[in-house]
Amino acid sequence: MSTISVQDIQSDPLSFLRRVEAGEAFIVVRGEQPLAEVRPLATVPSQPRPFGLCAGRFTVPADFDRPLPDDTLKEFEGA
Repeated sequence: MSTISVQDIQSDPLSFLRRVEAGEAFIVVRGEQPLAEVRPLATVPSQPRPFGLCAGRFTVPADFDRPLPDDTLKEFEGA
């Protein structure tokens, strides 16, 4: 991870943001004091996941929708 000073960002903020857009992450410092970490946001997939992506990788048990035991329900309810 690169280090960049506040002064460098102030002198050319557009260049700094382009580097972040390109995937570079930075520790922002003032003097020698670290102030912040700047990194690109995770990208959101541009299209939906395909149907059946995990087909055949696991099986759902026949009783998956049976009621939970009373002691488990009490734990959820904070009792």
